[in-house]
Amino acid sequence: MTEKAPSEAPACGPEETASEPAKAPTTEPSGEVAALASTGEERAPTPQEPAPTAPAAPAATKPAPASEDVPSAPLQLALEDVSDSSVTVSWEPPERLGRLGLQGYVLELCREGGSEWVPVNARPLMVTQLTMRNLALEDKFFLRVAAVSSAGAGPPAVLQQPVHIQKIIEAPKIRVPRHLRQTYIRQVGEPVNLQIPFQGSPKPQASWTHNGHALDSQRVNVRTGDQDSILFIRSAQRSDSGCYELTVRLEGLEAKAAIDILVIEKPGPPSSIRLLDVWGCNAALEWTPPQDTGNTELLGYTVQKADKKTGQWFTVLERYHPTTCTISDLIVGNTYSFRVFSENQCGLSASAAATKELARIQKADIVAKPKGFVERDFSEAPSFTQPLADHTSTPGYSTQLFCSVRASPKPKIIWMKNKMNIQGDPKYRALSEQGICTLEIRKPSPFDSGVYTCKAVNVLGEASVDCRLEIKGKGTRNVLLQGPSFNRNHLFSCLTR
Repeated sequence: MTEKAPSEAPACGPEETASEPAKAPTTEPSGEVAALASTGEERAPTPQEPAPTAPAAPAATKPAPASEDVPSAPLQLALEDVSDSSVTVSWEPPERLGRLGLQGYVLELCREGGSEWVPVNARPLMVTQLTMRNLALEDKFFLRVAAVSSAGAGPPAVLQQPVHIQKIIEAPKIRVPRHLRQTYIRQVGEPVNLQIPFQGSPKPQASWTHNGHALDSQRVNVRTGDQDSILFIRSAQRSDSGCYELTVRLEGLEAKAAIDILVIEKPGPPSSIRLLDVWGCNAALEWTPPQDTGNTELLGYTVQKADKKTGQWFTVLERYHPTTCTISDLIVGNTYSFRVFSENQCGLSASAAATKELARIQKADIVAKPKGFVERDFSEAPSFTQPLADHTSTPGYSTQLFCSVRASPKPKIIWMKNKMNIQGDPKYRALSEQGICTLEIRKPSPFDSGVYTCKAVNVLGEASVDCRLEIKGKGTRNVLLQGPSFNRNHLFSCLTR
């Protein structure tokens, strides 16, 4: 048999599967060790107290039957794993299995300083790896394994060094949360609550320092559990800023983590402000930085202006970094005052630095100098740029005559019919605007036909234009009957003429 058995086989019991029924070795003490259930894991035996005069390394020899009937010693016995409560060993099958075949393996244990070997498994198991559990801390013992056939157990293979069950130490490790890997910023008066997880077995000792010194127990509270440490400050002050270092120690090992905390507040106002100059619609300001920046960098300055008439403040510049500025587009005739706020991450300063002087925006004196200017005389006698045109119209429908005249000063317009002045006649309406002269004849009849004249007169002269207006007389009866402004009395007078 040369193949390796499974890594962990069940102990003997009702669930055990084997090719042939196993026999207990003759050298196995009965009733000393109870096998576990079918998991391939054995509990530690409880042997009798060894004699104090026993040798440190017990002999591994046993009386054995004839060498041809029993297998040889297992090969490559080694420790696979040792914890604070268990041991796992493995081995390889022997070179010679014997004529009667292999029944299994028996693992035996001997306490350090004793001489009695106690079997770990009561019956032989067909496995090449075995785990012993529930071992006591600080226990030391030797292990050996022997191959068993129906003729008996062969020579054992012995571990040369004793197995020591010790407490397994897990090195301490601190896991800093992501948001604490950069500067942790809080405002004055806000609480500070840092929860830092760590690892380590057994429970390590945790301690905190502030800038290399012990914490002030009057202001800072620390609570350390099995897996984390919590630092709590009820109301943060600027003096709480600095580097907080957490140290976790265990059995000479330690881990450290540093956390930077910055406690800030609103900055103070600029130290002073001065109105440098006023010209045109502009004013120049200058101020000095504040003495207290709030324990952090400034984001800039906010500049505001106020008119003396209204007293309302308006923001001109925001987050402005220089300490000098020019304010433009001021209104002529107004008087202004200015103020400047400082700003950081907490906001604007509680107060502002205001100018004591007022900026008066005065109207500039402008003097006209008509050097060499000769005023042009635009006076001229009337002249018609567009004459009247002859026109034919239909009785009963209003008609208009148009012409255009140019003159300076403005001329007087006179309308005539057949050389007779028709001003004031309600049948006619004369208009003159921007040199355009219009004569409207309301509901003309054939008797309104004739020569119409437009005459323009001013101090420099006069001009006139004529046109002929013809009102068609045919179909007068039908036009009057069908017209939109039919009047029975007017019709009667027209028919009797």
